[in-house]
Amino acid sequence: MNKQLYKNLLANELTKIKKENRYRIFNEIKKDDTFPLAKKAYKNKFKDILIWCSNDYLGMSRNVLSIKRAKECLDNYGIGSGGTRNISGTHMPLVKLEADLANLHCKQKALVFTSGYVANESSIGALTTIFKDSIIFSDEKNHASIISGIKKNKCEKYIFNHNDMIDLENKLSLVDINRPKIIIFESIYSMDGSIGDLAGIVNLSKKYNAFTYVDEVHAVGMYGKTGAGISEKFNLQNDIDIIQGTLAKAFGTIGGYIASDDLICDAIRSTASGFIFTTSLPPLVAESARASIEYLKSNSELRIKQQENVIFLKNEILKHDIEILKNTTHIIPVMIRDAELCNEISKHLLDNYGHYIQPINYPTVKKGEERLRITPGPFHDKKMMLDLVDSLKETFRKFNFTKTSINAA
Repeated sequence: MNKQLYKNLLANELTKIKKENRYRIFNEIKKDDTFPLAKKAYKNKFKDILIWCSNDYLGMSRNVLSIKRAKECLDNYGIGSGGTRNISGTHMPLVKLEADLANLHCKQKALVFTSGYVANESSIGALTTIFKDSIIFSDEKNHASIISGIKKNKCEKYIFNHNDMIDLENKLSLVDINRPKIIIFESIYSMDGSIGDLAGIVNLSKKYNAFTYVDEVHAVGMYGKTGAGISEKFNLQNDIDIIQGTLAKAFGTIGGYIASDDLICDAIRSTASGFIFTTSLPPLVAESARASIEYLKSNSELRIKQQENVIFLKNEILKHDIEILKNTTHIIPVMIRDAELCNEISKHLLDNYGHYIQPINYPTVKKGEERLRITPGPFHDKKMMLDLVDSLKETFRKFNFTKTSINAA
């Protein structure tokens, strides 16, 4: 059989991606207990680097109590869970984790999935199956897993302008009040760092009889009194039907979840293929996640220190006329607005100064909105941050890059 046809198609697609500066380079790094310090593999050698783009926002992947709990669980349970939730995979640590997550979000129940992506894709799919003839209202800046959940199920949808309650209401008003409607949005949009208009959406959902679904993956662990996210910070947890979150960012482990009432969770548990037919999280992961949740609920030091570092670094960057998108969250988008240049600047920072900031290009962001996405954590110190700013200045100078030059291009 001649396979050349298929090889040509694959090669052509890769050529297209590379030509558009969308080809992704996966940097191999070696982590230890010195995070955010790490080492990058260069052929057979390792070079010291500083990580500035991690979603391990609070460094909880190295939390001593979480690691201790995981080791204890490893000895008691072994490595794997043994099966899907229906076939021996509903182990005690996982049941306890779901109870902890429900409690965190002041909900009756929670369901844990293998990732936040799977949680979104599966739950959205289940809802559109259960709510016959439903229509989805999705913020234009919702991320890939939400978009995939909507596309996969081929349901009718309206895309409303980002955080634009007038546009959302105009679109809601076009639909019969008795037709099932699902408003899907995020609490923190990970590329811009903007905060969703939770209160505005809650008000419109009540007015137009809509179901609400919020993605809190970039907020859980860091915002609110106990780390339950923006919905807790604004005291809106009880007004939102489903809160979706992750264990893989601020909690430092892996896995995703939804929290809601008993009826909603039971219906999704019974219909979501991504929940039913996937091997469940290993016990040691569930136990380490429980430890992380417990720690962040009762300890605010990491959150406070992170917020202090974010403010400090934003101010230092702005002193040097470097364009960043303004927000009140922990995400610092340094705008480059050119895909090739974004890749080059990122590579230069890493190779010459040891600062690792992954370039963010299309399709993650729109063309012309390419950026470096910096996420300072509680373990970055002022010396590291000042060195980063100096390195950005020198790199921009090397490439003759300024806000003026890119706006004029």
